[in-house]
Amino acid sequence: IKQARDIIIVEGEIDKLSMEEAGYCNCVSVPDGAPAQVSNKLPDKDHDKKYSYLWNCKEYLDPASRIILATDADPPGQALAEELARRLGKERCWRVKWPKKNETEFCKDANEVLMFLGPRALKEVIEGAELYPIRGLFNFKDFFPEIDSYYLGIHGDELGIPTGWKCMDGLYKVVPGELTIVTGVPNSGKSEWIDALLCNINNQCGWKFVLCSMENKVRDHARKLLEKHIKKPFFDARYGGSVERMSKDEFEEGKEWLNESFHLIRCEDDCLPSIDWVLNLAKAAVLRHGVRGLVIDPYNELDHQRPPNQTETEYVSQILTKIKRFAQHHSCHVWFVAHPRQLHNWTGAPPNMYDISGSAHFINKCDNGIVIHRNRDPDAGPVDVVQVCMKKVRNKVIGQIGDAFLTYDRITGEYKEADEAIVAKVVKQQIRQKSTSYQR
Repeated sequence: IKQARDIIIVEGEIDKLSMEEAGYCNCVSVPDGAPAQVSNKLPDKDHDKKYSYLWNCKEYLDPASRIILATDADPPGQALAEELARRLGKERCWRVKWPKKNETEFCKDANEVLMFLGPRALKEVIEGAELYPIRGLFNFKDFFPEIDSYYLGIHGDELGIPTGWKCMDGLYKVVPGELTIVTGVPNSGKSEWIDALLCNINNQCGWKFVLCSMENKVRDHARKLLEKHIKKPFFDARYGGSVERMSKDEFEEGKEWLNESFHLIRCEDDCLPSIDWVLNLAKAAVLRHGVRGLVIDPYNELDHQRPPNQTETEYVSQILTKIKRFAQHHSCHVWFVAHPRQLHNWTGAPPNMYDISGSAHFINKCDNGIVIHRNRDPDAGPVDVVQVCMKKVRNKVIGQIGDAFLTYDRITGEYKEADEAIVAKVVKQQIRQKSTSYQR
């Protein structure tokens, strides 16, 4: 192997001789076989007694640009390949795939290939050696099955799940594995809109959800969801007007739907829940109940203790990274509600995603950014008009930046598409407000 650019390492002398029969003299064998399993820690050179032969041959192994690991196909042989690659550098290691020796069995090593298939087959094995896998480094072909499924639309949600509002579907659809940040000034209906969206998605495709809604009492949240589902008021009260209250039978049917469709994350202790605690329970809900969506509402109700040397910006970045990894790993869409900071000299216009209290990372790291804004000016149109502002859409397949307008039914909590005339009036008033603020 002196001055060889390619070196083959096998597990025994008979395998070394088999390689020579196939025309490979640049081959060496390890002296004392394979370990039972891969060691937990890699010892330093002075204490690496079992693999001292590698260090003794360092001057011959270092110049090699390619080292082909042709160890046995059994578990100890694969463990040996991993131990060798860890010491020699995985970036220059290759591994062989042993062929079948008959219809049911694979060859175990170089000698079996030579005996059953001949020297030409053994040469083809070496020529067909593949790059040794490095954790975290991939080729696109490693993902071809996933890409094929995406192209063929196997899962059915590749183009996103419709929201239930046609005026919104051109701007935003829900994709498993993405993170949507929702913001808006207080009392603009962020939580109500998310609840309505979840009800629409559940009605269309049966998704289940887990809710970590820390500002809602369970009974109040149940009422809101039931009203949207049954389309009748929960109580016979003033807010219901002349609309008939949901019947006892409708109420009982609604409770069954509620129990089947939604699961709750509730912190019953005095302390605030941490993001790790929430995500661990959400993981359990995904695995146990098959939920497809998680709502965390709101950010400021989480425990935000952080190390003294960590800034809030770094902390927010860390939280969002954890949420995105959870969403991607479990193919679960996450809606995360975050309040804007106090707006000084606010004119009533929709806030920006950069107005969220804490960090610009909220818009930088999310897949989708939504501002929920409610009209509060009777001169600008009905006060039940809700403006859904898509401020960021990372995936062009499912949407684009723009505004959709809905009307809020206070009796049932439903959202419906606003009439074109109402939308035109609201937009005209907003343009007038912007013009006035610029003049100031």
